[in-house]
Amino acid sequence: MQSLKTDFLVIGSGVAGLRAAVELTRYGNVLVVTKDSPTESSTEYAQGGVAVALSDEDEVGIHLEDTIKAGDGLCREEAVKVLVEEGPERIRELIEWGASFDREGTKLAFTMEAAHSRKRILHAQGDSTGKELERVLIQKCRTLPTLQRLPFCTAIDLIIEEGKCRGAYVLRDSDTLVVRAKATLLATGGAGQVFSRTTNPAVATGDGMAMAYRAGAVLEDMEFVQFHPTALFVPSAPQFLLSEAMRGEGAILRDINGQPFMREHHPSGELAPRDVVSRAIVSRMVETRSMHVYLDLTHIDADFIRRRFPRIHATCLLYNVDITKDRVPVSPAAHYIMGGVKTDLDGATTIPGLYAAGEVACTGVHGANRLASNSLLEGLVYGFRAGSAAARYAAGMPPAASAPDKGNEPGTVPFSASPLPLEEIRDSLKRLMWERVGIIRCGKSLDEARETLTRWSGILDAEFATRAGLELKNMLTVSLLITEAALLRKGSVGAHYRSDYPAPGENWQRHISLVKPLPVPVRAEENVA
Repeated sequence: MQSLKTDFLVIGSGVAGLRAAVELTRYGNVLVVTKDSPTESSTEYAQGGVAVALSDEDEVGIHLEDTIKAGDGLCREEAVKVLVEEGPERIRELIEWGASFDREGTKLAFTMEAAHSRKRILHAQGDSTGKELERVLIQKCRTLPTLQRLPFCTAIDLIIEEGKCRGAYVLRDSDTLVVRAKATLLATGGAGQVFSRTTNPAVATGDGMAMAYRAGAVLEDMEFVQFHPTALFVPSAPQFLLSEAMRGEGAILRDINGQPFMREHHPSGELAPRDVVSRAIVSRMVETRSMHVYLDLTHIDADFIRRRFPRIHATCLLYNVDITKDRVPVSPAAHYIMGGVKTDLDGATTIPGLYAAGEVACTGVHGANRLASNSLLEGLVYGFRAGSAAARYAAGMPPAASAPDKGNEPGTVPFSASPLPLEEIRDSLKRLMWERVGIIRCGKSLDEARETLTRWSGILDAEFATRAGLELKNMLTVSLLITEAALLRKGSVGAHYRSDYPAPGENWQRHISLVKPLPVPVRAEENVA
């Protein structure tokens, strides 16, 4: 195996990973590893915007209250306070680096999204905010001589020696690289690909969460998966996200018969929290025996819609849907996981030398239900904090060793536990998670899911030399974690809804933590918030 040495290893190149990398270059050499092109991440597809208290009518304290309210009682207030207080500085910094947010005259333009009480959503090019943030951060990275990128490389596992993280094993083509580092930062994004319907890109297979779990890190709040209410539902089309900002601008949800229905479920109607909207859509789909509902913008000025949502308008036209004239068929899709690798306020995990930021991490900011457009801000704020903390940790560390610990190397056990091709198992897993561990769950469906997932546990013991195999292994690990946490939480809170326990239940403010052994996750602890 080829061995590489660096001061800092960053795995992932979304907003959190890039912001951390920028900070780390002040303290040493940084290597950013990403399993696809540097731009392929959830950041690239983030449409709606970034929430920040910068408008004249807004205050940091109001943003704090809205976030905690959306989190349904499970946010960690100190983590939210960090987010909303440090957010404005991170956004001003991006503007100094060249970020071009939409404006009204000379002032920044802000819009409304669900569960926000103020217009605080900054956007770029109407509906391409994530793309703009990524452009600016990549451009900034290109000016930093101590930063190197290693694209099209898949992280296999973390290197753990004497209880500390010393880097990672990385698959490049068919070769394994040993990347040694003083500190390692996970910024691998989410795990939406474990569900058959998801707005996430193909790279979102839960890699960082699974690697951290195998290394012995604690994961938390894995039962809380947010399903976006409005993904395009056209048989020939991808599950393209239709931004919540569309409802913020006045779009109406109608059932297959053209009837509006959201006011029956929440006084805020279309601007109710995402979990409420998603469940309302599913309920109406069941009642009307349909596969979708409609998002209706036809009553809004067509020129405004084309200016405000140019990317969505152009994409829908490719599938013969004109959002200015046609009701758009939509249904929910997995979008964001609030849980992840447990960290403190500086991105430190429970393993020394290992840090995490962005969707892969669980800081407690989002609680049981993420407030719309807080994720890009979290990536910026906690990417910066995790980078700073990793630099402080590494300052007291000796140079990275060049030789790997032989006992920690990936093995060579092939996967042969099932006659099914890996692609068929992957498709079956995604359908199973959507049908049994999706928007509405119950003990019976969760037990069925765990039983089926456990039958595939031979995958967890295998060593793969392909990206597809590694991704399947990670997807199975994360699926088991989500299912186990959902079984443990016998109550309904935020995005986690159980039809057999519709009330929050006893001790509902606890945070469920999971730690190995594999193959079947077991409860580590239940911490009271």
